Amino acid sequence: MKTRITELLGIEHPIIQGGMHHVGLAELASAVSNAGGLGILTGLTQRTPDLLAREIRRCREMTDKPFGVNLTFLPTVTTPDYPGYIRALIEGGVRIVETAGNNPQPWMATLKEHGIKVIHKCTSVRHARKAEAIGCDAVSVDGFECGGHPGEDDVPNFILLPRAAEELRIPIVASGGMADGRSLVAALALGAEGINMGTRFIATKEAPVHDKVKQAIVAASELDTRLVMRPLRNTERVLNNAAVERLLDKERRLGAAVTFDDILEEVVGVYPRIMQDGEMDAGAWSCGMVAGLIHDVPTVQELMGRIMAEARAIVHARLGRIASA
Repeated sequence: MKTRITELLGIEHPIIQGGMHHVGLAELASAVSNAGGLGILTGLTQRTPDLLAREIRRCREMTDKPFGVNLTFLPTVTTPDYPGYIRALIEGGVRIVETAGNNPQPWMATLKEHGIKVIHKCTSVRHARKAEAIGCDAVSVDGFECGGHPGEDDVPNFILLPRAAEELRIPIVASGGMADGRSLVAALALGAEGINMGTRFIATKEAPVHDKVKQAIVAASELDTRLVMRPLRNTERVLNNAAVERLLDKERRLGAAVTFDDILEEVVGVYPRIMQDGEMDAGAWSCGMVAGLIHDVPTVQELMGRIMAEARAIVHARLGRIASA
């Protein structure tokens, strides 16, 4: 299946594995790339640029296919060594970067100078237009359904994708609610040229996370996510658990007076405890509503093959029958 995304990135299937904290490691990224998609290493999961350089080398040992690195630019008390991270991926020969968070414009000249393709994650049409204007090669449009940070506009992909397609010339990747061949065909119909999957890839054999995390996703329904940090305008969609209930209770009690310091216990430093140790109530962790469509834990190769086979069947069989009726 050829689209502008497969041609831009040099991949076989228009499927991208999104950057995920303490999930986007070499084991998963290489498996996605080897299966014909684009695997993504999560840059800031690595505490230093040297550790990212080591992870890039590990991934390169596991695949000879294209893979990328996610860099999220967020305002923090202690700013990460972004020049160091960018230097690590350049020296590591990475040619695709998924940016997220703040405007990546300060880093665009350096990335472009080294021939790096930039895909920026956006939660609104206005942000997507800005990404195109500063020279991004593609945008990943995140609908309200997505796990992690859906922005503050609450627009689902059935509206957001065609609106973005109306406004942009660069390719669009659909993110949020993507799980199977149906998702891929629907995304293409709405104007996207590929899909980005996060939560679905966590529930695979190769995902380097505790089995309790994978089973929690399989057991969840589309009703089991919650939105936290809305009063802080840093909304995040997470899977409900005891820590999330504590966090939401604090937000209800404190109202507009709630601060990030009030919820530190539930959101800071919890990912290693959850993803590696399986402490499922240790804190809040990102999960999309798409959990309701996830019922098994296949290998990445099995999942990718299934998605493409289902997509082709829909296009050739179901849509073909409709077209000829």
